[in-house]
Amino acid sequence: MQAPFNAVWLAQAAEGLDPPGHALLVQAVRTAQPLLEGQRASTGEPLDTHAAAVVCILAEMKADAATRASAVLASISSEDAFLTGRKDPLVKKFGSEIASLVQGARKLLGMSRMARLNTDDPRTGVDQRELQRKMLLAMAADLRIVLLRLASRLQTLRWFASSKTVCPPNLAQETMELYAPLANRLGIWQLKWEIEDLAFRFLQPETYKMIAKELEEKRVEREQFIDRVVSRLRQALKDEGVQADVSGRPKHIYSIWNKMRNKQLSFGQLYDLRALRVIVNDERDCYAALALVHSMWSPISEEFDDYISRPKPNGYRSLHTVVADADGKPFEVQIRTHEMHQFAEYGMAAHWRYKEAGPKGGTQVAASEYDRKVAWMRQLLSWGKADDASPQEASPEKSSTASAAKPAADERIYVLTPQARVIELPAGATPVDFAYALHTDLGHRCRGARVDGQMVPLLTNLQTGQTVEIITAKSGGPSRDWLNTQLGYLASNRSRAKVRAWFNAIELQERIAQGHALVERELQRLGKTAVNQEQLADQLGFARADDLYVAVAKDEFSLRHIDQHFRQERDGSVSETTPVGPERLQLEGTADNVTRSGKSGVLVVGVDSLMTQLARCCRPAPPDDIRGFVTRGRGVSIHRSDCQAFSALAIKHPERIIEVSWGDTQDRVYPVTVSIHAPDRLNLLRDITDVFGRLRLNVIGVNTQSRRSLAHMIFTVEVQNGDQITRALTALNEIPGFSATRL
Repeated sequence: MQAPFNAVWLAQAAEGLDPPGHALLVQAVRTAQPLLEGQRASTGEPLDTHAAAVVCILAEMKADAATRASAVLASISSEDAFLTGRKDPLVKKFGSEIASLVQGARKLLGMSRMARLNTDDPRTGVDQRELQRKMLLAMAADLRIVLLRLASRLQTLRWFASSKTVCPPNLAQETMELYAPLANRLGIWQLKWEIEDLAFRFLQPETYKMIAKELEEKRVEREQFIDRVVSRLRQALKDEGVQADVSGRPKHIYSIWNKMRNKQLSFGQLYDLRALRVIVNDERDCYAALALVHSMWSPISEEFDDYISRPKPNGYRSLHTVVADADGKPFEVQIRTHEMHQFAEYGMAAHWRYKEAGPKGGTQVAASEYDRKVAWMRQLLSWGKADDASPQEASPEKSSTASAAKPAADERIYVLTPQARVIELPAGATPVDFAYALHTDLGHRCRGARVDGQMVPLLTNLQTGQTVEIITAKSGGPSRDWLNTQLGYLASNRSRAKVRAWFNAIELQERIAQGHALVERELQRLGKTAVNQEQLADQLGFARADDLYVAVAKDEFSLRHIDQHFRQERDGSVSETTPVGPERLQLEGTADNVTRSGKSGVLVVGVDSLMTQLARCCRPAPPDDIRGFVTRGRGVSIHRSDCQAFSALAIKHPERIIEVSWGDTQDRVYPVTVSIHAPDRLNLLRDITDVFGRLRLNVIGVNTQSRRSLAHMIFTVEVQNGDQITRALTALNEIPGFSATRL
C-alpha cells in the first residue's frame, strides 16, 4: 500500500487488535483508499491523510477494530455513491455495527458544520453551545461515535498546526466551546488537553506564545519530572505498606492561562504547573500518604486544603497540598480514596461540574437523564470499555453498575432550524411543537413542515439531529384537532397552553361581539343610541364596556336593568353620575318600594296627605335619619340622609329638598338591601337563608354572582325597624369569611 496507508502505518493502527480485527481494518482500508485518494476535506486537508491519522489516535486510546475501521470509512465524501441513500452497501459489506458507526459519525459532522456559527440566542438567552453538546450526545447512541468525532477534530487541529495553515476562528471557537467541554465531561483527558491547547493557540496566538515562553521547561521535560516523582512516591508508599494508585500529568498551556485568568494570578503564583493524584483505600491511608508526601518534600503551608474534613459545598472530598522538591520546583498532590474519586468523577461533584462552573465552583446536582448518560459513558471509558457501548457485555459487576447508570430513554430531543439553531423539545414532539417553540404566531399559522428537506405530516414525531422547516399561512389560527391528545399533534404542555389561549381569546371576542349587539339593540329600543357605552358600563358597575358585553352574552346581566337604570335617572331617584353597580340594579323590580299597606309611614313637615315613596337607591327604614326630595309628578322621594344619590340631588336642586320624619310605622314592613361577599362553596345560599329564617325576616329578592371563587350576593329582606337589620348583619358577619353590609 502507498502512503499514508503503508505497512508502518498499518502496524501502528492495528496495534493490540486480534487477527479478525486486523483483517477488518485492512478490508476497510482497501475499500476506502481508492475513494479517498486525491480528495480533500473542506479544511483543505487530504482525506486519506486525515483518515490514517484519526485511526492512529483511536489506536492510542485502545479503541476496538470496528471503531478504527469506521474512522476510515467515515472519511469518504458524503457525496460518494457508496454512502448516499440507505446504508445497505455498508451493511452488506461490513455489517450493521460499522454501518451505524459510520452513519452516526457523518451525521455529527453535518450537525457540526451547520451549527458552527450559532452560539447564544440573544432572543431567549438560551446557551446554544450547551444545547449542541447535549444534542451531540443524544445523537450518539453509541459512545464510539463521539470518540470518532473527537478524534477527527483533534486531527484537524493537528493538521492546521503542522501545515502552518490558518485555522478559521469559528472552527477553533467551536472546538473550545463544544468539543473540549465534551471531552472533559466524558473524562477523555488525553484528547481534552491537546484540543484545548491547539484551539487556544489559534484563538490567542500571542498569549499562547507568552505562556509558552514563561515555562522554563519543555513539555517533555515536565512530563519526565512527573514520571520521576510518581515513581519515587509509588515506591515510598509501597515501602510504608500503603496500597495506592499514583498518577500525574503536567499542567498544560490553556489550563495555566485559564487559572491565571479565573484567579487573577501571575505566572509566578501558580503552584500546580505539575500535579499528582494519589488514590488509596481509606481515609486513614489518605492522611498517611499526606504525611509521607510532606516528609519527602517541603510543604507550602498556605497551599494546603483538607476537603475531607471540610468538604466543598458540592460534596467534593480530597486532600490538596503543594510541595517543592530540592530544586524548589513546586507541584501539587491530590489524595483521595477510591470512593471519593468515584464521587468526584461521576457524582454530584463531577470534575466537569466544578471546573466548568468557574472559579467559585458550583452546587449543581447531576440528576437529569443527560447527566446520568454522561456518567454512564464515563464509566465505560474508565473500565477500558470504550470499544463497547453495551454494558451487558462487560464483566457482571461492571454490567450491573452500568445498567443502573444508563438512562432508560431520552426525555428530550434536539432539532435544528434551517439556520442551524438548536431547539430543545420533549420526546415525541411534532413539527407543531417545534413551530410554537420558535414563536407563538408561527405555531398558530403552521400548515406544513419539511424535515431534512422532505414534506412530512404535522403529527410526525421528530428525532434528534433533524432539520425542521415550517410552512405557514399568511394568517389564521390553530386547529381544534391539535388539542385532541388521541391524534398526537402536540407533545408539549407549553404548546397546548398556547393553542388553548388562542381559542379562549376567540371565544371572548365572540362573546363581546354578541353582547355588544344585544346592548346596541336594547339602547335602540330605548332611544338611547347616543349614550356613551363606556360611561354606561361604569355606572352599571363594570370596569369596561367589554365586561358588560360579556356579562350580557353569558346571561349574567339582564338587559332590563339598563331600562331600570334610565328610569331611575328620569325619576330623579338616582344621580346621573353615581355608579349604582350591577348587583343593586338587578334587584330593581323584585319588590315594591312601598309597604304592603300602600303607605310609607312618612310625614312631610307642614304638608298633609302628600304622596311619598321610599327611594330604591338607599331603601330607608325606621329609625334611619331621612330626607325628602320633591320629584316631578311622583310626590316626595324619601332617602336616607347619608345616601350618595340624595347628596348629588341636593347639590343640583337644593330648592327641592324638604324636611320629613317617620310617622306611624306600626304593622308596616320595609324592604332593605344587604350585600354579602363570601368564598364560593357548597350550601352557601342555604347558610344565609338559615340566618334570615332564624330572625323571621322575609326574603323578597336575591341575586348572586360568582367570580374567581368569590360569591357576591344581594338580598332584599323586609324589616319592621333598623334593629332587625342590625341583628341580621351581626349574625352574617359571624360566619367565617363573610362580609355583610347594608346598601
